[in-house]
Amino acid sequence: MIKKAENSDLEILAKLAVLMWQNHSVSALIEEFSEIMMNGKSQFFLKFENDVPVGFAQCQLRYDYVEGTRTSPVGYLEGIFVKEGCRNKGYAKELLAECETWAKERGCHEFASDCEIDNMDSFHFHRVMNFTEANRIICFTKTL
Repeated sequence: MIKKAENSDLEILAKLAVLMWQNHSVSALIEEFSEIMMNGKSQFFLKFENDVPVGFAQCQLRYDYVEGTRTSPVGYLEGIFVKEGCRNKGYAKELLAECETWAKERGCHEFASDCEIDNMDSFHFHRVMNFTEANRIICFTKTL
């Protein structure tokens, strides 16, 4: 079962998300996700297997330029995760489909995403889900 996440699901979301974004804490993600949910331009979805949360996806509307797109807003996959023992069952595909439907219902004609250049699992997932690679970049920063 997949459901739209609500405020009452913040802790469940954060506990799943910290497995993917390990440089964050559950409490920090709860705070961040709460703010994101309030903006009305984002949606989280939860995947359950036998009433146990096993995955989530976060999507949002982006109005700024999104690499490789021609329209605005663009639906954007901000994050998607399925617990290790539950992978290869089509759950991520189901979560992505929910995100795409959500974006279409908000007038989007395009959907986009990104991944770290060395994250081959994510790269292969995107390719299998019919995403087309738009560009590769390396970002730089320095302290002033």
